[in-house]
Amino acid sequence: MLNGKVAIVTGAGAGIGRSIAMHLASLGASVVVNDLSVSLDGKAQSDNNASAVVREIEAAGGRAVANTDSVADYAGAERMVAQALDSFGHLDIVVNNAGIVRDKMFYKLTPDDFDAVVKVHLYGTFNVSRAAADHFKERGEGSYIHMTSNSAVIGNRGQSNYCAAKLGIVGLSKAIALDMRQHNVRSNCIAPLAWSRMTETIPAKNEQQAKHIEKIRRMSPDTIAPLVGFLGSDAAKEVSGQIFAIRLNEIFLMSQSRPIRSIHRSEGWDTETIASHGMAALKPSFMPLDTSAEVFAWDPV
Repeated sequence: MLNGKVAIVTGAGAGIGRSIAMHLASLGASVVVNDLSVSLDGKAQSDNNASAVVREIEAAGGRAVANTDSVADYAGAERMVAQALDSFGHLDIVVNNAGIVRDKMFYKLTPDDFDAVVKVHLYGTFNVSRAAADHFKERGEGSYIHMTSNSAVIGNRGQSNYCAAKLGIVGLSKAIALDMRQHNVRSNCIAPLAWSRMTETIPAKNEQQAKHIEKIRRMSPDTIAPLVGFLGSDAAKEVSGQIFAIRLNEIFLMSQSRPIRSIHRSEGWDTETIASHGMAALKPSFMPLDTSAEVFAWDPV
């Protein structure tokens, strides 16, 4: 389905990113495998995982090149796009998957913890997307696929920096979809639920959390890749501005913010009437403070 397509996959040295890069290559795409090869918190350097994935793709008969630029650096994002064009002649698909985590309860979070995570996830998604935008616009086609998280679109504890960045990606994706629609460029989000380096950080402080982690362990990162392949293909030309979630063999179309209930007072509202009447009418429709584990409470199928 992707013969002749060229893709950039960020954070593709391991886990979900690696599975996506391998799958896109198996469908015929040429792939720029980007990975900074650092520890999960973004601090320590490790092996060059991008080159290892390129060797795997080439051994399977595919085409790929390695890139080790940081998505948090706009100049690095520009080099990624330039490498795709120099190596393969054009670019069709951008998969924004790179990320780090520095999970802490909000009252323990430092400005550096917040900044580092937002820089990689949200700024990184903007940087690579913007670096590719002019080329997509000139070609009159292209597909952006951004990784968000159920922690953001539903909620989770101890991840305020991660949730803020990942929900920012949802807004960015929708804006890209609107702005680029006239140029036949699509933008969609995926909230993956799969076992990866990032889900390894989820604590198991009680039996309920331990059961939740055991569910996630059953979900291979390979289950995410087919939807990415579809969204990058011409078969998805009518799909844009959407949020999908994946859990093993389940694919969900996630809701987006829309008015769910309204109240009206012809003489206008004051603080007292809001308290006495307004909130009483709206309260039955309040969203509960659920976490993603509580919303996806049934076993994956």
